[in-house]
Amino acid sequence: MTTVIFIHGTGVRPPHTEALNARVTASLAEAAPGVRVVPLDWGERYGARLAAGGASIPPDGAGATERDTDSEEDDEAADWERLYRDPEAELALAATRGTSGAIPPGTAFPDEEFRERLASLAARDGGVAPELGPGLGARAAALARSPLLAPAAEALDREELAQLLARALAAAVIGAALAEDAPVLCDGTTRDAAVDRIARELGATEPGSTRGPVGRLIGRPVLRLGSRYAVRRRRALTGAAHPAAGDVLMFLVRGGPLRTALRELVAAVEPPVVLLGHSLGGIIALDTLIEAPLPGVRLLVTVGSQGPFLYETGALPHLDHPEPLPAHVPGWLNIHDRRDLLGFAAAPVFPGRAEDIATDNRQPFPVAHSAYWSDPAVYRAIAERLP
Repeated sequence: MTTVIFIHGTGVRPPHTEALNARVTASLAEAAPGVRVVPLDWGERYGARLAAGGASIPPDGAGATERDTDSEEDDEAADWERLYRDPEAELALAATRGTSGAIPPGTAFPDEEFRERLASLAARDGGVAPELGPGLGARAAALARSPLLAPAAEALDREELAQLLARALAAAVIGAALAEDAPVLCDGTTRDAAVDRIARELGATEPGSTRGPVGRLIGRPVLRLGSRYAVRRRRALTGAAHPAAGDVLMFLVRGGPLRTALRELVAAVEPPVVLLGHSLGGIIALDTLIEAPLPGVRLLVTVGSQGPFLYETGALPHLDHPEPLPAHVPGWLNIHDRRDLLGFAAAPVFPGRAEDIATDNRQPFPVAHSAYWSDPAVYRAIAERLP
């Protein structure tokens, strides 16, 4: 009789542990009658915990009065967060409010001046606001060609449009840096000063006025649910999330006792043994096998796991890239869902040693990371390869 040792992933604690184990046991028994499932419930004993009751987490609103916590600065930060993701958000909404009125013959179109000023700004590249980072010239050239500019120019007065375009340019430069994981070295004050200079280049005449309108067009009440909520609810959010993040850090730094517990369980059950690990559970199984042989283990199955990624980045405790997988590691089936951003492919970094199967549980992330256990295709793939 094959024994499958199931190793759960990050953040799993009672009573959820029991429900997960029951689901995996029943579904695997249906796909492979006669198999015995033995869970390694490591979360409660070896997982992360806030030993000092969360004393390291700053209180909600730390360092600020209630008035400060509820201030315009919080709203403004959330507004900029949205603009970094979509620099033309304000421009697009302004464009929907265009008057579409008739232009008298011989009158310049409202956007002509701004297209010319943007082209001039583009020619100077980043000289107007170098502190934002590279790319201002290219962004200005692209904005000068935007089809949104004409209707926005009809909807807004000259001052408002200059300020809006300046914010869009600054957000585009910073957002591009964020997308490339490049460091952003300007704080809010530096950014606002740069926006003021850009706005003046585009025809604005009121210095320091660019901060006021931000967020007016892009829906501030919705944005308040984002970063500002997270800051004010940091203690509660960290308390809820710490097991998942903490479990990974705990294992990578102090994983010895957990690896020992897995070895002891393998020695105590009837072979042949299959290690079935989900998420961090897959890392635990893989790293324990790499550290030293596990007699009786005939197959490793990882599901939605980050082991290959840790290996490639040099963070897997007992194997540095490009060292090969030790010969004593048994056959390896790695299952990942194409929408699971925490599931990684093993075959490309362990060629000839790992088999990848890509599934589709038709769930978006992060649900896709846990929906494996209701997907019959996962159990069929495992059952077909059991010793």
